[in-house]
Amino acid sequence: MNIFAQRRNQLMDKLEDHSYALFFSGEAIMKSEDECYPFDVNRSFYYYTGIDAEGMILLMAKRNNQITSTMFILPYDELLAKWVGGRMKGDEVKAISEVDYVRNVETFYDYLSSMYNYERSFNGLHVYLDLWRYTAKQDASLAVKLAKYISDMYPSSKVSDLHKYVSAMRMIKDETEVEHLSKAIELTRKGIEAMMHNIRPGMNEMVMEGVFNFTLMRNGCPANSFKTIAAGGKNATVLHYSENNCVLNDNELLLCDLGAQDGFYCADISRTFPVNGKFTKRQKEIYDIVLGAQLMVEANARPGLSIKELNNMVIEYYREELPKHNLMKDVSEYYFHGIGHMLGLDTHDISNSDRDIVLKPGMVMTNEPGLYIEDECLGIRIEDDILITDDGCINLSANIIKTTEDIEKFMKR
Repeated sequence: MNIFAQRRNQLMDKLEDHSYALFFSGEAIMKSEDECYPFDVNRSFYYYTGIDAEGMILLMAKRNNQITSTMFILPYDELLAKWVGGRMKGDEVKAISEVDYVRNVETFYDYLSSMYNYERSFNGLHVYLDLWRYTAKQDASLAVKLAKYISDMYPSSKVSDLHKYVSAMRMIKDETEVEHLSKAIELTRKGIEAMMHNIRPGMNEMVMEGVFNFTLMRNGCPANSFKTIAAGGKNATVLHYSENNCVLNDNELLLCDLGAQDGFYCADISRTFPVNGKFTKRQKEIYDIVLGAQLMVEANARPGLSIKELNNMVIEYYREELPKHNLMKDVSEYYFHGIGHMLGLDTHDISNSDRDIVLKPGMVMTNEPGLYIEDECLGIRIEDDILITDDGCINLSANIIKTTEDIEKFMKR
């Protein structure tokens, strides 16, 4: 039994007998005329199947405490294969995901009807779907649309939200997941070092973004974790600046926030370094404050603490240190984000919004304090990815240099 089948069984073990759980792989979104945006597989579907293909539905059933999995797939189309390549066939799907059955997706709604009729002899049809949504205005997901369909067509049925079960599983990473994250981080290291090696005053921020992207592609990385932030000077004081279209000036810093992917697992790293290869006295002074906060988080992150508690440590540390360096405003004026977030198949991974969540072994989170001083055109953020262990944490990105001494030595020209 492979890891995907194990995850499905682990999920279904948490659900009551005579229930069903469904995941959609997703569909490419139309962009303009006959062009679609690139397809991006639903990460939870991938987590339970290992398959990156659109138009599929995973159905897991628990009947009389027996667990089975069925994949509904698009039929193979010989003509389409000549234009864009062949769709996955049933034997390929089974080989990767180890599902028990494969069916034509066109039969899904008939199969749903048969589920309903079968469960009438028990307590009625009970379907679990991931009904998560980030904002009230976002388009309804395929899962939300199916929930409405079931409610309309089979009003005696019950639909429950699966998100809390999926979230609890995905937050704890196994060895294979940590390996993927480590590979993504190593690719990110190469990209950052290429940026440090090539940066010069007078360059445009987008050149730095291009250097990073080229390095990833050159090393066989299929995608970034997210759009690269390459923010020079005052732009670095905007947390999610991403225009990347300004000239980098002498004596400025470049703040880069970026990451590579490996097997869909995302690195998320920030480094800040001088455009000309040499920190000014003031830049080094503020940088070392941020580094001190980051090292403090790394020293204290452990099971039993929450992200919120770690963030409060940083706030107290800044409250004490900033006045020593003539930064007299409230800490929130210089540091206005949290210390980090969960990391995995998504950059801002599942349960990211829960700052009170208690850390457990196997969780991977970012450690990213920063200081943003707009009137000095100075923004500094240092971000690593850490794995929570039984008694502390491991910095998965420890090989990416971050002290001012190491950075200047590496960039020496």
